[in-house]
Amino acid sequence: MIKGVLLDLSGTVHIGPNLIPGAAQAVARLREAGIPLRFVTNTSRMSRRMLMETLGRMGLEVTSDDLFTAPAAAAAFLRRENLRPHLLVHPNLREDFADLPQQEPNAVLVTHAEDAFTYANLNTAFRLLRRGARLLTTSKAPYFQGEDGLMLDAGPFVAALEYAAGVEATVLGKPAKDFFLSAVASLDCRPEETVLVGDDAASDVGGALKAGLRGILVRTGKYRPGDEEKMGEGGIAVADAEAAAEWILSETRV
Repeated sequence: MIKGVLLDLSGTVHIGPNLIPGAAQAVARLREAGIPLRFVTNTSRMSRRMLMETLGRMGLEVTSDDLFTAPAAAAAFLRRENLRPHLLVHPNLREDFADLPQQEPNAVLVTHAEDAFTYANLNTAFRLLRRGARLLTTSKAPYFQGEDGLMLDAGPFVAALEYAAGVEATVLGKPAKDFFLSAVASLDCRPEETVLVGDDAASDVGGALKAGLRGILVRTGKYRPGDEEKMGEGGIAVADAEAAAEWILSETRV
């Protein structure tokens, strides 16, 4: 029986500033049924404040407790490990790390940085890694669905730094097991009672399945035909978030 839901945002609920048809209705149906829900996202082109404002303008009521973001997980990890980050991040995201010490960095944090992925910035990160800094990232995803088509995500740039510096990045967002389990714990559910709904077969659904959750792949956002083969055994694929909500509600009646 399904007792809790983790719902991806970009590509599942919205693309850019626009809701995907049926997504708001899916959220409303799950909430009306009393099913605990959390929004989980690797989005890193907006600060937490900006993301909540954007979702509000779309008509989605999302509280801070409802939202689990990879940048927030990264900030918590940095504090817990007493790390001073060099930030290779989108300018919009810097406010989420403003309270962290950043002088004499002993870690490099890479998110989707968009135009900040310059040679100079990548080379600075490379030199710090060669001196022993830890490489951290919110995601190794290769691409995501933008408003006008697929866009490069942080993954290719993280891979370049790994190759050049001879290090391996620690992933702090999806598909990291700890990220999923932290969100599940907030629902007061067990992993096997929780389902993740997302448009990324490997990072969303595959990661959730490896963490012991159930997984639903939606054929919206970055989904491309054949992605079902990437999600792993036990996942299912449906048309969209509305169809996912229908399946979840059918499972809660078992």
